[in-house]
Amino acid sequence: MEFLYAETTIAASISFVLMLIAYKLAHIRKFHITVMLSCIAFDIAMPFYLYLNRDWYGRLIEGGEILNFLIWMHIGLVVTVYILYAMQVIEGRKILKGTGNLANHRAQAKGIILARALMIFAGALLYEKQEVTHAVTSLSNILYS
Repeated sequence: MEFLYAETTIAASISFVLMLIAYKLAHIRKFHITVMLSCIAFDIAMPFYLYLNRDWYGRLIEGGEILNFLIWMHIGLVVTVYILYAMQVIEGRKILKGTGNLANHRAQAKGIILARALMIFAGALLYEKQEVTHAVTSLSNILYS
């Protein structure tokens, strides 16, 4: 159960709850758009955070986990969510212009919620407690010295 306390799992779960709230409060457009775009930015930034703070080369390549089905399922869910985000933003812009279809936008949102929940769960299952990588330690030494 340690994976439930990982900082990435906690942050992703909080952003997921915020996304659900924004989904329910879609009629408050300014709030809805701000929260949804923030969640999209969070999901785009997460792989960069993981790349800088985890030893993925050692785990995936040297450790042989690149052949793990759960890794590929997680990557597939990430790609699916990114594609749905692109479709959602395009449809949302059309809605703001008055030419969009709310039913399509809502259906895409349900797909995002489902795929994102599975993505967060798969990511939590992949969690392994690790020390901060040397690259991040070196970067922080450069920045704060």
